Amino acid sequence: MKNVLVTGAGGFIGSHLLELLVKSDYKVKAFVHYNSLGTYGWIDTLPKKIKNEIEVFYGDIRDPNGVREAVKNVEGIFHLAALIAIPFSYHSPDSYVETNIKGTLNILQAARYSNVSKILITSTSEVYGTAKYVPIDEEHPYQGQSPYSATKIAADRLSESFYRSFNMPISIVRPFNTYGPRQSARAVIPTIIGQLLAGNTEVKLGSLTPTRDFNYVLDTVNGFKEIYESVHTIGEEINIATMKEISIGTLANEIIKQINTSARIVCDEERLRPDKSEVNRLMGNNEKIKRLTNWVPQYSLEKGIQETISWLSNNLAYYKTNIYNI
Repeated sequence: MKNVLVTGAGGFIGSHLLELLVKSDYKVKAFVHYNSLGTYGWIDTLPKKIKNEIEVFYGDIRDPNGVREAVKNVEGIFHLAALIAIPFSYHSPDSYVETNIKGTLNILQAARYSNVSKILITSTSEVYGTAKYVPIDEEHPYQGQSPYSATKIAADRLSESFYRSFNMPISIVRPFNTYGPRQSARAVIPTIIGQLLAGNTEVKLGSLTPTRDFNYVLDTVNGFKEIYESVHTIGEEINIATMKEISIGTLANEIIKQINTSARIVCDEERLRPDKSEVNRLMGNNEKIKRLTNWVPQYSLEKGIQETISWLSNNLAYYKTNIYNI
């Protein structure tokens, strides 16, 4: 099943997954959001030997006709295309419904009438909301604390229904907070690093008390590959997590120590989530992925942060560090 489609291939996680699959001798069709500039997102920055090995398909995940064409003649699907920024979902929820729910439905419907042997649907730890217990396993209840998380819960349940109703070969992959090179500036780690590398002595952040379970992106995409290649994962929902948590404040101070010890953190109210929408604690259980696959994380948070700082130091021009990116 090495002839695959990757949706969201031009994005942060998608571009790293594409790169890993090509290096692992997969034949990859990269579904890229159509744009008049003719760009492929982060794929444009990949080495030529990687780009030469992929087939690029321009489309819009919200359009069932284009999705149906993209799914033709592939054996497997990695569905990552989504809108993911939580603040943007507060004022544009319709676009999240169209992209995250309807887009997933388009993939499921197209795959239902094709010869696809396995489909990975990308979920998020945000579907759990604030932890009711830790570490959070796959049996933890769901709670839609933002329009974004609500649409991802809906997409997950829609995918489960297709598995149960039509016996489709679906796995739901649930990464906890992924970080690393190419991540959007809206995310907390590139936000902190970007402000510091730009020479700011004040790091603007929202709430410092929430905790997160951070996966380095290469560990995350290796998790996708292991779940895809395992014969035990169809019909399963599977966390990718480290089983470690760190508060945003502690994380920020650790990064400050590495870049500019004279910098200080200031609260920017614009970056605060509404009280009932803030997810206060996330720490995932990774026992299931380790039981069903050969996945083992390779990066500590310290090593991953160092790699991210190094990459951002050479690519800061891609980021607008002087504004709040939602």
